Amino acid sequence: MSILEFFKAGGPLMWPLSFFSLLTLAIIIERLVNLRSSRILDPKVVERVTALAEGGQGSRAREVCKEHPGIFTNIVDAGLELADQGELVAKDAVEDAGRRETNRLGRYLGALGTIAAVAPLMGLLGTVTGMIEVFDTIAKAGAGQAAELSGGISQALITTATGLVVAIPALIAHSIFSGKVSGLVTDLENAALRAVHGFYRAARTREDATLTGARTPSLAGGAAE
Repeated sequence: MSILEFFKAGGPLMWPLSFFSLLTLAIIIERLVNLRSSRILDPKVVERVTALAEGGQGSRAREVCKEHPGIFTNIVDAGLELADQGELVAKDAVEDAGRRETNRLGRYLGALGTIAAVAPLMGLLGTVTGMIEVFDTIAKAGAGQAAELSGGISQALITTATGLVVAIPALIAHSIFSGKVSGLVTDLENAALRAVHGFYRAARTREDATLTGARTPSLAGGAAE
């Protein structure tokens, strides 16, 4: 049986199932490309921004963040932007920005979960409609008409199998990518907080060295540069 014949034998529900399969494949490819650790947390950018922040160069660190826009740099920039308002305010800004930015990491995972849940049900619907066709044929032509009965039986089996073939990869991909996102969120938060805390440590060290007393570091002032 050719692919075209297989598709036709499955009935009209093969259209949405085919769409789901293509959408699942597209999402998997897109997530594989965009959820790479090296893409989300570019080691060179992370080290450069962190080194500048730990060196007390807050303004320069923000410039690098703007030169390399991304989830990590957006989170760090949000914290350094409010650095002159105190460490607690900066930390809250990092956490708020982190929640906003990391939502991008889970993009399309909801669609994968929906496909994993709906595809088997759609296959089951195809099974039901196929069996309805079988019983309708029996009622009209009798149980001995094997040729007439085979169409409904084929539809029932093909749609069920297709629904499972679509749902299983979607479910596996959803599970893998969800775990990947959770790990990346933790790594992003730790890296961003390290940079912001490093900036404050540098400022406190400089203040102690110059014996000017405790004061809040300012990105525009000498403590930051």
